[in-house]
Parts: sequence; structure tokens; C-alpha cells
Amino acid sequence: MKTRRKRSEIVKTQTVAAAIRRKEWICLIIALLFAFPSSGNAQCEAKNDAFKSGEHVMYELYFNWKFIWKKVGLASLTTNSTTYHSEPAYRVNLLAISSKEADFFFKMRDTLTSVMTEKLEPRYFRKGAEEGKRYTVDEARFSFREGMCYVNQKRVRKDGSITETEQSDNRCIYDMLTILAQARSFDPKEYTIGQRIQFPMATGRRVEEQTLIYRGIKKITAENDTTYRCLIFSLVEYNKKGKEKEVITFYVTDDRNHLPVRLDMHLNFGSAKAFLKSVSGYRHPQTSIVTK
Repeated sequence: MKTRRKRSEIVKTQTVAAAIRRKEWICLIIALLFAFPSSGNAQCEAKNDAFKSGEHVMYELYFNWKFIWKKVGLASLTTNSTTYHSEPAYRVNLLAISSKEADFFFKMRDTLTSVMTEKLEPRYFRKGAEEGKRYTVDEARFSFREGMCYVNQKRVRKDGSITETEQSDNRCIYDMLTILAQARSFDPKEYTIGQRIQFPMATGRRVEEQTLIYRGIKKITAENDTTYRCLIFSLVEYNKKGKEKEVITFYVTDDRNHLPVRLDMHLNFGSAKAFLKSVSGYRHPQTSIVTK
């Protein structure tokens, strides 16, 4: 009987890991934390009023199954100055790593890199993802002409097969990290509760429409025992019948840094959370802190 229970638990845990893999949740959640894009043409330039070179943010990742929270890994987000084609630029890196214990059920080593101009125009994006037994490399290169944004995407799989696409839009097309960088400088006070925000994003294979809903303001206590005043946003998806389903709820500091404090993801087999662990090199005073 003990053997049967153990096997049953392993099968269920592997099923949970598969659900997480299908969502590709860790990288997408963090990358969408600050997504408050404005409408307009394909001109992607924006003023950076939120971050500076040297910013470093750490998160702890947890999964809940049968009312038990289990730490499953860490994620880090760093921003540094660089050059691209001899021009000054920013290089943003997102690294997500599962713990050794979690590796037994689902190994994850994801590295995302985005290069953008100092005016935050996307230039190059790369995502190397080792998720379970799958390994893929996605690349996207952006160009702008005649009021249009063009993106050339390439996916290379573990077996060497390659998929390449080219798409365009009269709006700015973002990658996962450029939308983060741009949107941090937007003023969320321009939004009303319940307002929907849509924007196109390059995923490595195609350009997809993303939808966010602004939910309001709430006080949230992070893992560092600091309470922040936070803006609440939800990422939603729609089934074939158009029915809305909430996928992610996230809490972003209500100050000029717009740093994420907590993220909740709703899965079919449980829930996942990412908690702010530490932050250094931030640009503005943390005026959203209520108690510390």
C-alpha cells in the first residue's frame, strides 16, 4: 500500500509540472509585470523614467498543491548598459532556475535576454529554455520602416529543426522584456478600474495579442516583511467561445519604480506564486512602502 501511494503522488506531481510547463508561467509572469502600454503607431520610442543600469531584483518561486506551499526555485532580473551596433543600449536579463528538489520532477533553466536602445526600442531578443526534457532557443530581430514594425522570429529545437516567421504591425510589437522596460515609465493613474489593455507580443513563433485588466490598489506584504501600496493587474485569456479566464494576478509598487511585489498564477492543478526577495540599484525612492 505504501508503494501505491508513493507512485500516485509522483504521477500527480508530474501532472502538475506539465501544467506549469504548458503555461510557461515563470518567464511570462515576470515579463508582464509592468505591462501598461499605450496605443499608437509603430513608433516604439519611449522615455525611460523608471530604472537605471545596475538594477537587480530577486524572486522566490513557490507552488501550492493540496494546501502545501513548496519552494521550487529562484528568478533574477538584471539591467545593465551596453552597446549594440556601436550605439548605447540597455541589456536586460531574466534568469529562472528550479531548485534541485524540483528538478526531480521538472527541470527548468530559462534565460531571457533583450537588447533595446536608450529610448527603449526593441532590437534583439533571445530566450533559451530548458523545460523538462525540452530545449528550445527563440530569437527575434526588430526593424522599423514606413510606419510599420517588423519582427523576424526563429525557433531552434533540440532536434535541430528550425521554424522562421516574419510578421508586421502598425503598432509597436514588443518582446517579453522590452514591454517590461517601456511600461514601467507609463502612468497607471491614467487607467480606470476594469479597463482592458491590449498589445502585440513576439513569442518566438508568432505575434500574439495579450490582454490585461486593471483591478485597483491594495496593500501587500512581501517576503522581506515590508508592506507596499500596490497596483493590481490581471492577465486573462479567452477560450474558443470567448469566455474569459484569469491566468495571473500581480501586484506592482505604486511608485515610480513600479517593482513587482507578488504574483499569483491560477492553474488547473493548484496555484503558483512569486515573491519579491530583494532589490538593489533601483532608481527612485520607494515611496510605496507603508511599513517596514
